[in-house]
Amino acid sequence: MSDKLKNKVAVITGGSSGIGLATAKLFAAEGAKVAITGRNKDNLKKAVDSIGNQAISITGDVSNLANLAAIFQQVEAQLGKIDVLVANAAIYALAPLADFTEEMFDKISDINFKGTFFTVQKALPHMNNGASVILTSSVVAEKGVPQHAAYAASKAAVRSLARSFSAELLDRSIRVNVLTPGPADTPVFDSVTNTPEEAAAVKAGMAAFAPVKRIGTPEEMAAASLFLASADSAFMAGAELLLDGGIRSL
Repeated sequence: MSDKLKNKVAVITGGSSGIGLATAKLFAAEGAKVAITGRNKDNLKKAVDSIGNQAISITGDVSNLANLAAIFQQVEAQLGKIDVLVANAAIYALAPLADFTEEMFDKISDINFKGTFFTVQKALPHMNNGASVILTSSVVAEKGVPQHAAYAASKAAVRSLARSFSAELLDRSIRVNVLTPGPADTPVFDSVTNTPEEAAAVKAGMAAFAPVKRIGTPEEMAAASLFLASADSAFMAGAELLLDGGIRSL
């Protein structure tokens, strides 16, 4: 490894599985002092054991502002001020428009949109000038996909936040950029299907839909986050890094 994040403090919300966990592992391997957050204490413990480099975990819900404030206070107390913030926590809920409930809508909005907004806000007092903030969006933010209306809208909101946040934080040299993945091989497929066979079928369908004829890996997304987190992307602000296997472009 190249120590691109040596002695940097990095916080990754939703860091106990999937893209968040792969990102935490890579950041730690690159020398970062990593803190991950999530709602399940047992999952967080397993994740921290796999990350290494004295990573820490903090249990909390990004839709709860008091939780967020406590998370960042604890990070600064244990690791120091934040150099990299990855606002990755999100939920994925699908249903036809006619069947989508208010409860489902509120949950997606509270975690994906409100949670991202206030994750950045509550982190600001604990963040170094010149820090890098990475927001996780989705390729469906600019696609019309059946059953994805609320989720896609929440991720389009995240893309918008990066522009506004970057403009507002220029005086602190804090860069806010967006990682926009396409379908990636994460446990999210298990959360929207009933059996391993159904999950495999959904993955196969998404792979067939992608021009490159496969889905991405969490490690590929983590490598993109490393670019956004490091000085390699110093000339990027309010921008988007798209890793979608050609879905949006081809």
